[in-house]
Amino acid sequence: MRSQIKYRCYEFSLKIINFLETTPSNYIYKTLGAQLLRSATSIGANITEAQAGRTKRDFINYYHIALKSSNETKYWLAIFKEKLKQNNNISNLLNESLEISKIIGASLITLKRQRTF
Repeated sequence: MRSQIKYRCYEFSLKIINFLETTPSNYIYKTLGAQLLRSATSIGANITEAQAGRTKRDFINYYHIALKSSNETKYWLAIFKEKLKQNNNISNLLNESLEISKIIGASLITLKRQRTF
């Protein structure tokens, strides 16, 4: 299961990159795009770090950061969706971001229940 979320986040990052390559190249979209790129790619990076963590506490902390990045990604995608109404791809990206957030959130709940320090 852990490697599945890692792979899903990786694929999501690639989809975000592909999407950003299609956005207008003005100051506003470049700035918003940079924020979206950072938050979206951070999700998978933190999942990867979690799996390499030495302790369960490390693992949980990195999952928390991944969840925060996922929530931030939803925010930026919502702005893009509002501004680029004709782009259906944004809805798909937003849905994937929501699914990833749910998976990470559910994992955190499970981990906290099992938590013994």
